[in-house]
Amino acid sequence: MDIRVYFTPTCTWCAQLKTWMKKKRVPFEAIDIIESDTARDEIIQKSGQLSVPLTEIDGEIIIGFDEAALEKAIAKGKERDDKTYAEGRNK
Repeated sequence: MDIRVYFTPTCTWCAQLKTWMKKKRVPFEAIDIIESDTARDEIIQKSGQLSVPLTEIDGEIIIGFDEAALEKAIAKGKERDDKTYAEGRNK
């Protein structure tokens, strides 16, 4: 599962999201859009807006700290990973 969290250092919702992900023990890549013009351009391209936090889970975009949407996307990602792992073991 590939998870990216786009954030800014002064965003309180971003900090809460990153803390939540760590508590859930979900690995993710944290990307500061202030430090990277490329990252800033990526989130505009992906979402059509410049809003953080923006989480991308296996291509699914979630804007804001929406726990229900995050839980659902993470569960789908884990299910997909488990299925891929099982298929690989059966070869």
